[in-house]
Amino acid sequence: MTLASTLVNVVVLAGFVDALGQFLRPENLASVFVDGLAKAAIYVMIAGGLTLIFGLMGVLNFAHGSMTMIGAYLGGLLMVFAIGGSTGPGVRLLTFFLALAATFALLAGLGGVVEVGLIRRLYDRPPVYQILLTFGVTLILDELVRIAVLFYGMQPTSDWQAALGTKPSFLAESVDLGLISVSGLSLFEIVVGAATVAGLWAFLTRTRYGLIIRAGSEDAEMTEALGIDVRRVFTVVFALGAGVAGVAGTLLMWDPAWGASVPLAADTLLPAFVVVIIGGLGTFRGTVVAAVIVGMADATTTWWFVNEIDFASLPEMTIFLILVVMLILRPQGLFGVEEVGGH
Repeated sequence: MTLASTLVNVVVLAGFVDALGQFLRPENLASVFVDGLAKAAIYVMIAGGLTLIFGLMGVLNFAHGSMTMIGAYLGGLLMVFAIGGSTGPGVRLLTFFLALAATFALLAGLGGVVEVGLIRRLYDRPPVYQILLTFGVTLILDELVRIAVLFYGMQPTSDWQAALGTKPSFLAESVDLGLISVSGLSLFEIVVGAATVAGLWAFLTRTRYGLIIRAGSEDAEMTEALGIDVRRVFTVVFALGAGVAGVAGTLLMWDPAWGASVPLAADTLLPAFVVVIIGGLGTFRGTVVAAVIVGMADATTTWWFVNEIDFASLPEMTIFLILVVMLILRPQGLFGVEEVGGH
């Protein structure tokens, strides 16, 4: 080894040690932690609907990303029509939650129609049929939205700025938490994500219909023998998953890192599948844990990319690296079960 190469190695090592010292400072760790929770909240909302459909029913729904994208446009449409330039922040927030509920209902209806009209016919066929069908539904939905967006003079590949502009002013400001200042939107995403997780968990474990859904997904024949209409159960599951996707899209409409655009469908589909696979098929708990892991990894690598490493694809590469390692070491995921889907 030459003297020049040794000096280069020493300089690189010194730079890494200095960067690590900066990263380990309490304010930076706290900032990464909060950012990771916000990203985890987004990922669990994106993947929450998919884990219901993919985990409980065993249906490979490649149209999930498109439903998230449609939710972003529907939520933005309702907000743009309801909000004026002089509307106060409190009214904007209340209108957002009303738009959230309306979007959930509309997407749940769409999901129910897709399940009854298309998916139900393929339950007894190999998964490749589901993949081809839902992929075709994705292409149709994406093109329909693209046509509608172009018809109204907007760019389908750019974020809808009018929808971004409906965000209350306090969500665009920073909140002082002592060591760090955090975006109000990040805190809002954490709250909405936690509420979504709590709501889905309570529905699946504390309601009679939630218990019926779990029973139907694990043993459809026995559930049907007890006089329960399993087909209707699967319709409700698919509708619920589509509705949750719409809720996630409505929230992403306000996030500058995502925004309402046609490419949002593909941008959300891949992370959703990554989270569900890492967590394990058939387990909502695994999805929540995987979302936290992926969110923290994303926030950590984003900090290194922004501050130290000039590599724009570092966060995305890290997420898929976690997926590859999981598939090699534990193919069934963190909390996976041997078999999912009761049809």
